[in-house]
Amino acid sequence: MAEAKKVFIKTYGCQMNVYDSGRMADVLAREGYEAAEAPEGADLVVLNTCHIREKAAEKVYSEIGRLRILKERARSAGRDLRIAVAGCVAQAEGAEIVARAPAVDAVVGPQSYHRLPAILERARTGGPAVETEFPPEDKFDHMPPVGTAAPKRGPTAFLTVQEGCDKFCTFCVVPYTRGAEASRPVARIVEEAERLAAQGVRELTLLGQNVNAYRGAGPDGAWSLARLLSRLAALPGIERLRYTTSHPRDMGEDLIAAHRDLDRLMPYLHLPVQSGSDRILKAMNRRHRRDDYLRIVDRLRAARPDLALSGDFIVGFPGETDSDFEDTMRLVETVGYAQAYSFKYSPRPGTPAADSAAHVPEPVKAERLARLQDLLDCQQKAFNAGMAGRTVPVLLEKAGRRPGQLIGRSPWLQAVQVDAPPALLGAIVDVRIVEAGSNSLFGALPGNRATMRAIA
Repeated sequence: MAEAKKVFIKTYGCQMNVYDSGRMADVLAREGYEAAEAPEGADLVVLNTCHIREKAAEKVYSEIGRLRILKERARSAGRDLRIAVAGCVAQAEGAEIVARAPAVDAVVGPQSYHRLPAILERARTGGPAVETEFPPEDKFDHMPPVGTAAPKRGPTAFLTVQEGCDKFCTFCVVPYTRGAEASRPVARIVEEAERLAAQGVRELTLLGQNVNAYRGAGPDGAWSLARLLSRLAALPGIERLRYTTSHPRDMGEDLIAAHRDLDRLMPYLHLPVQSGSDRILKAMNRRHRRDDYLRIVDRLRAARPDLALSGDFIVGFPGETDSDFEDTMRLVETVGYAQAYSFKYSPRPGTPAADSAAHVPEPVKAERLARLQDLLDCQQKAFNAGMAGRTVPVLLEKAGRRPGQLIGRSPWLQAVQVDAPPALLGAIVDVRIVEAGSNSLFGALPGNRATMRAIA
C-alpha cells in the first residue's frame, strides 16, 4: 500500500482562517492527505494567511524563505515538497507571490479552497498556478462533509455562516480580499451543525466577517442571524452558541431579543466600535455614531443583564487628535469591557485611509495605545475578579499542563482551570471559582457531584 501523503497547514489570523484551514484539510483528505505534525514531514505545506495586521505579507515571504530551504532539502532527498499560499495575502498579492517567491507552487484565494486539488495538479503539470478570482459557484457546495480530515473533534467548533463585507471601512482590506457579503443557506448550516454535534461538538461559534449581516436563504425566505440562532438552539447536543464578528449597524432588535430569549446563546458579545470619536468614526466610514453604539449597548444589557462585552479599538487613526482619543477613553469607561483588542493604526495598501496625509506620529500612537491598554486591562481584571466565589457552568475542553488538570470556558469566554478527571472532557460542569487571574480563572468542582451536568 502506498504511503499516505502528508499536509501541514499553518494558520495565521482570525477564527475564519481557523475554520477555512479545517475545510481545506477536509478537501485534501479526499485526495489521500493526512495531517503532518510539522513542515519537515510534509509533502504539501499550505500557508493560510491573514492581511489585517501590519507587514502581514512580509511575514509570509519570510516563512516562504524558510520553506524554500526545506523544499531544496526534500528535492535532494528525492522527495517533492509543494508550497501553497492561501488566504487574504494570497488574494491581495496574487501573482506577485510567485514572482517574488518562485518556490511557491500555488496561490489560492479564500473563495477557491474547494478547487485546491485541481489547482495543485495544474501547478504540477504546468508550473505555478494562481487562482484568486471570485468563482460564480459557491465553494461550500463543493466541500466534503465537515470533519472528513479529523472526524474526532473537541467539544467546540467554528462554523462559517457569512463571508465578505459591504461596509468599506476606510482602514480595512476585507471587502477587497473576501468580497461582498454573502450568506450560506440555512439548510446547509443546519446540516453542518448536526454533523458537528454528532462528532461531539457542544459549543458552536458562528463566524462571518460581518456575521450579524447574515441573510441566508431559508425555507420561507431570507432568515436573519437571530432566526438562525433560534433554529440551531433547538438542535440536540448543541448546548452553547456564540457568534463573531458583528457590526453595530446590523445589531437589529430581533438579535437583541435573541440574547434575552435564547438560554443557549452565551452572554458574551464581541461588538467592535474602533473609536469613541464621532469625527474619527466618520473618517473611518463606520456609519454609526458614538451615541448609536452606546444605545445599542444599553438595549443589549437591558435584554441580558449579565452580558459581557468585548471590542476592537484602533488608536492613532489618521487625523486623530488628543481630544478624539480622550473620547475613546471616555467611551471605554462608560461601557466597561470584559475584554478587548486594541492596536495602533497601520496603513493597509489599497485602502482609502492609507493615502491620508494626516498620519499620527508613531510615538504619539504608542503613548495612546499604552494608556488605552492600561484601562482595558484594569477592566478585564475587575471583571474576572468579580467571578471569585461564584459557581459557573464551564465547558471542559482540553487537558491542562498539570496532571489531573482540565481547562474549559465560562459562559463569558474566560479560560477556567480546574482539577477534574479526564472523563469529564466535553462536559459542562458547575465550577466554583476560587481565584481570578488576569487572563484566566481557577476553580474547583463542588463536593456534591450531583451539581455536575455532564453531557451524555
